[in-house]
Amino acid sequence: LLELTSKTYQKQSSCRMSVTLDIILRKPDKVYHEGESVIGTIAIFTPSDLRHDGINLSMDGSVNLQLSSKNVGIIEAFYNAVKPIPLISAFCEVSSAGRIPAGHTNIPFELPLQPRPNRSLHETYHGVFINISYSLKCDVKRSFLSKGLQKTQQFFVQYAPKPTQPLHPVSFTMSPTSVTSKSGGVPDFYIRGHLDSTSCSVLRPFTGHIILERCEMAVRSIELQLVRVETCGCAEGYAKDGKYFNDSLHLQFTLSSRHRNSKHPDRGRRCPT
Repeated sequence: LLELTSKTYQKQSSCRMSVTLDIILRKPDKVYHEGESVIGTIAIFTPSDLRHDGINLSMDGSVNLQLSSKNVGIIEAFYNAVKPIPLISAFCEVSSAGRIPAGHTNIPFELPLQPRPNRSLHETYHGVFINISYSLKCDVKRSFLSKGLQKTQQFFVQYAPKPTQPLHPVSFTMSPTSVTSKSGGVPDFYIRGHLDSTSCSVLRPFTGHIILERCEMAVRSIELQLVRVETCGCAEGYAKDGKYFNDSLHLQFTLSSRHRNSKHPDRGRRCPT
């Protein structure tokens, strides 16, 4: 037991005293707009002097097409035809070969967020078919006998908010004739509503109202579900994910996270106009 405890302590001490590398961004939310500068610090801790062959920092962003269990047999036809699209690529030599003293060392950096020529930056998006990501990568090169250090830090890109954005309001009605139901008969009802705009910013609330004019049965609850639709395709074909009805609105909405995949459960009745 004493021998095991001693080995565990030595292992923990070794982990605590190992060299660590981290990229710390000034913005806690890691959200940036095109034209801004990504500012942060490269934090290195070493228990003893560390010799290196150079410290480099790179910034990359790209659009990638990815396979999913939801698109088996649909998207493979053009998966190999679509290569990753680079949006941004920047490189900075932080330090030439030298030595880092024992203890904590912080190296500040600043990289402008500018796209490649003839490109524009798209918002960060992690979807079913499409993945748009941006990241910083720090490499501490060491000799052949020593293992180099690497650290990757993801950050997010959003479109800068526009001071004025035109609204696209729309009114709608719902009745038994416009309902698709899996459970059979639908009671007589009539709903009318209004969406303040069909073009919305993710930074602002989705607003509108609905009015239940009549219903022959008691109403226990009304749910709103916002359904995301993701369509991807090229000359070989198209793949689509999400519950979608052409020229329709849904009484039920599912709110999905901005930087995560969302599930679209079928909650039963759909009420298109």
